[in-house]
Amino acid sequence: MSAFLLSMSFVVLAEMGDKTQLLAMAFATRYKATTVLWAVFWATLINHLLAVVVGNYLTHFIPIQYIQIAAAVSFILFGLWTIRGDELNNEDKRFSFSPFWTVAIAFFIAEMGDKTQLATIALAAKYQSVIPVWLGTTTGMVIADAIGIVIGIVIGKKIPERAVKWFAAIIFILFGLIGLYQYLPGTLLTPVNIAAALLFISVAVFCVARMGKA
Repeated sequence: MSAFLLSMSFVVLAEMGDKTQLLAMAFATRYKATTVLWAVFWATLINHLLAVVVGNYLTHFIPIQYIQIAAAVSFILFGLWTIRGDELNNEDKRFSFSPFWTVAIAFFIAEMGDKTQLATIALAAKYQSVIPVWLGTTTGMVIADAIGIVIGIVIGKKIPERAVKWFAAIIFILFGLIGLYQYLPGTLLTPVNIAAALLFISVAVFCVARMGKA
């Protein structure tokens, strides 16, 4: 159950302000919200099944400690990615099938290589569990996109994007740092190295934030 809940929570945070959430909101202005959510659900279900299988398969030929370290680093990168933000590149106008298939195909393609898919791969590798992570990340995507649609379309209020992004980014970076502290060899965890790592991440956050503003 913990793998399911943590996977769901991480993906909800990762999806806030993400390109695929913006895509769902854009489609909701043209199609029924229920149609958009069903399409998001099925596209995510298939996309993340591929992701968890890949993530779980990695553990057969890469030591789990290395995978856990890589997962911790990836969470920090997800945090920086979240700060930088995403923009739509006409994904909502690329297809002209029925509403369901238009949303599903566009969403599936937009999710390929996106940070929520990469987070799913990392979570599957970390927990070595396919079904709980698969269902957790899929549920998280649907929840996050439902929130975006309700706030952005039904209620008609603007999402406080800056606050949401920073909250999600801090959570990701914090979990990444905790993971590195847990899985890196003790010989590397000297005060000097820890201070240098924190300084490096602080500079990276500052630079990425400036890039996002630009």
